[in-house]
Amino acid sequence: MPRLLAAAGLSLRFVRAVFLSGLQTVAVILKSGRPGGTPPPVALVRVRFAPMSARGAALLGSLVSLTPGTTTIDIDLERRELLLHVLDASDTDALVAGIRQDFEPGIRALFGREVTT
Repeated sequence: MPRLLAAAGLSLRFVRAVFLSGLQTVAVILKSGRPGGTPPPVALVRVRFAPMSARGAALLGSLVSLTPGTTTIDIDLERRELLLHVLDASDTDALVAGIRQDFEPGIRALFGREVTT
C-alpha cells in the first residue's frame, strides 16, 4: 500500500509540474517573441540526486525531460547526477529544489536504495 500511495503522489506532483512548467514555458516564449524581448539565459545544469536504483534514476530523468523547459542529457549513476539542458536558467536553484521536492520523494519510495560504503 505505501508504494501505491507513493506512485499516486508522484503522478499527481508530475501532472502539477507539467502544467506549471508549461505555463512558464509559454510565458518565456511570448515574452521573448515580443519586439525588444530578450530570451532568458539557457544553460546546462548538473543536478545531484538522492540514492536510488538505475531504474529510479531513469524515471527521474524521464520525468524531468517530460516537464516543459528541461531536457535530461545524461544520467551519471556513479556521481548520482543529471545533466540537464534548461530553457530558462534565470533561477536554477528553484529548478533544482522543484525536482527534489516534486519527484525525488516518490521515486525514492519506489526505487530508493541505501548507499553502502
